[in-house]
Amino acid sequence: MSSRQLIRVGHSPDPDDAFMFHALANDKIDTGRYQFTHQLEDIETLNRRALKAELELTAVSLHGYAFITDKYALCACGASIGDNYGPMVVARQPGSVADLRGKTIAIPGTLTTAFLSMQLWLGQAGLKAVPKGQPGGNVEYVVKPFDEILNVVERGEADAGLIIHEGQLTYHTQGLTLIEDMGVWWMRETGLPLPLGGNAIRKDLGRTAMEEVTALLKQSIVYGLEHRDEALTHAMQYGRDLDRAKSDKFVGMYVNDWTIDFGPRGRQAVALLLQKGHEAGIIPNPVELEFID
Repeated sequence: MSSRQLIRVGHSPDPDDAFMFHALANDKIDTGRYQFTHQLEDIETLNRRALKAELELTAVSLHGYAFITDKYALCACGASIGDNYGPMVVARQPGSVADLRGKTIAIPGTLTTAFLSMQLWLGQAGLKAVPKGQPGGNVEYVVKPFDEILNVVERGEADAGLIIHEGQLTYHTQGLTLIEDMGVWWMRETGLPLPLGGNAIRKDLGRTAMEEVTALLKQSIVYGLEHRDEALTHAMQYGRDLDRAKSDKFVGMYVNDWTIDFGPRGRQAVALLLQKGHEAGIIPNPVELEFID
């Protein structure tokens, strides 16, 4: 019987998360008294599981994190930050935010940071998105699996789509056009990068374990960056429709110096995003951030 402490890790099946967790998933580093098992699920599913504190360590949207601060702290490493790029609203026809009035947007989940940033962007234009068929808004949304959104828009089942992950590099191939990049918009508005995701660690592990597990996560990220080809080969099995060059580009967008540590500017960006979400009435309570180094 193993005396090692089990740490169940949740992350999404996409190249950047796979790259980040390669060393932990494939026994490339000594994890000491901890035994890691990996559960791969889309980010909205992980956000929902985090509400119930099911996993010890989990990838979360920073929007989702606003609802679990009683149960989880944020690891200072493991950030996915869009530095003047990020989730995108795409459509079949060119247009602007004003053209979305009366339209339906397919989104990857209501707890995603993509959705939070989109709501803030719409709000600036006097638009409000509500679930399809519900009153009170002038834009409607439908929730679809993130990897189906491009197809849904291409088929005309929604007027526009909010895309995350590698769709940001491939939407052109389906004849779609960019309405707005949320990371570009956020940078224009705030001068800051758009913090999208992080890793949350459960508080009931106790401070020592929280710090030790976070240190192992950081070691895994650094290992991937220092053994890029090897980690990329592992990550590529999760890159839908991406060749090696595009996989490398996508990983580089979301696993980089920001991922080793949010840093002061990254932390400032998180605080401002969640503050604006609260001021807009999207996040019910002010968020007290707690980072584990």
